[in-house]
Amino acid sequence: MRMRKKAWARPELDACPYFIKNPEELKGNWSNWFPEKQPLHLELGCGKGVFLSELAAKHPDINYIGIDLSPDVLGVARRNIQARYEQEKRMVENVALVAYDIERILQIMNANDEIDRVYINFCNPWPKMRHHKKRLTHTNQLQTYKTFMTDGAQIHFKTDDGGLYQSTMRYLRESGFEILWYTTNLYENGQPPAVNIKAIKACYRKEVDKSENL
Repeated sequence: MRMRKKAWARPELDACPYFIKNPEELKGNWSNWFPEKQPLHLELGCGKGVFLSELAAKHPDINYIGIDLSPDVLGVARRNIQARYEQEKRMVENVALVAYDIERILQIMNANDEIDRVYINFCNPWPKMRHHKKRLTHTNQLQTYKTFMTDGAQIHFKTDDGGLYQSTMRYLRESGFEILWYTTNLYENGQPPAVNIKAIKACYRKEVDKSENL
């Protein structure tokens, strides 16, 4: 479901010091944009920023980049991040927000960016076969992410879509990732949501990558 256009989103983003207006200019140099050089984590399809705001506030020793296509969604993310940091009485110094098409991510990142972890949470499952290549976890996309992932970097994936979960297991193996852990019921021992959340953690090790470039 698309979010309604929010007239306030773009002006607020334009005034936001951690919204990157020209991300192409930071290609290969993302770590130097942050005040502190720290491990760099990336959330693809960060949406309203609920996950990103909590993660970044709890881990000030890690720098985070959140990418989403919609400025309207990122406007909500900015508000959520700002509110979370105000609770901590801290400035937002370890987050960058980017409005960009993830299919074109190599226009804004390369091997010099050295991403240590990629998060993909509840992305569009694109259930129709003809749309599968649009999935953020499709083999082609995973091959792209490897361009800027460090040796030993991880992908953390969550979904509530069974078909996407099964396909992503296959995509990761096809792309040379080592699956470290997976579950079809993330909250089995906790407070269960209305639907089972499925999750995968996978690792990219360059020395054992035998996948072919697709």
